[in-house]
Amino acid sequence: MKRLCFAAALAVLAPLPAFAQAVPLAAPAGSFEADRADILGMAGNYKVKFDMQEATPWRADYTPIPSKVSGGFEAVRVIEDNGRVIRLQHLLVVDAGGKPMVIKHWRQDWEYEPARVLTYAGPDAWRWTALSPEARKGVWSQTVYQVDDSPRYGGWGKWESVGGVRRWQSGQSWRPLARRDAIRGPVYDRYLGINRHALSPAGWIHWQDNLKMGEVSGALTPIVQEYVLNSYTRNDGFEVKAAEDYWAATKGYWAAIRAEWDRIAAAKGGVRITEEADHGTVISGRVLEIADEIQAGKTSEADAIRTAKALMDQATRAAGG
Repeated sequence: MKRLCFAAALAVLAPLPAFAQAVPLAAPAGSFEADRADILGMAGNYKVKFDMQEATPWRADYTPIPSKVSGGFEAVRVIEDNGRVIRLQHLLVVDAGGKPMVIKHWRQDWEYEPARVLTYAGPDAWRWTALSPEARKGVWSQTVYQVDDSPRYGGWGKWESVGGVRRWQSGQSWRPLARRDAIRGPVYDRYLGINRHALSPAGWIHWQDNLKMGEVSGALTPIVQEYVLNSYTRNDGFEVKAAEDYWAATKGYWAAIRAEWDRIAAAKGGVRITEEADHGTVISGRVLEIADEIQAGKTSEADAIRTAKALMDQATRAAGG
């Protein structure tokens, strides 16, 4: 990924027990309680279908890559809910030679009427974007975090009923390349995307409209339009216990990692850390390995936290203006 700076000028606790199952709240559509019910309704066990398609090239010399459909199983859990802030952790469960393997996947944090949102500000950088009192009225932000709990992107919007369907839709927000693209070394190096979340009778959907952009002849240029539809269908037919066991063993460690990223973002005006195609950030692979070592009994939680926090502090620097 090119290391180009650009201004993202877009106008983006009481913890529950591990794997607490949220109970949707009965409330009138359009109310704060209904919004919460829709967010909490994304928790559960799912078979997931990832459907990605580069559809429209915006340059005559670019040929869209073939569409890709993949899938897997995920346990999505509420790991914190204080009313105005809800955190959902995704845990991917895959078959590794006949044995279940858990991969800590993405996390989505929702906040009601946030004063500021941590947004992607260009390769290697995430900065705070302030929302005025008028702009945040009735709004929920969604901040998405990578597998090591470092930030990925943030956006905001309202839960509304459109055509009889309750859905949340963000405005446009910058975001870094997903691993599926980054490892290919494409001509684009960032997305300008819109997110939509909606519950469905079978579960819920996450829809993305991504404009893939890159530097061409010194100018940021649109390359191709991508449409992504991730469908979450309720399903208990996988090794849910493997996900539960992983989280029970590592939840204290990950709570400390989340708190450290929060501290860094507050102290350094955001987060600046080198991105890496294979893992997201240069320390992501090691931060995940440390969690595995805790579960395997190879290190104590306290030692693991000290090691990871040192890595995080060394790898990050001031986010800049």
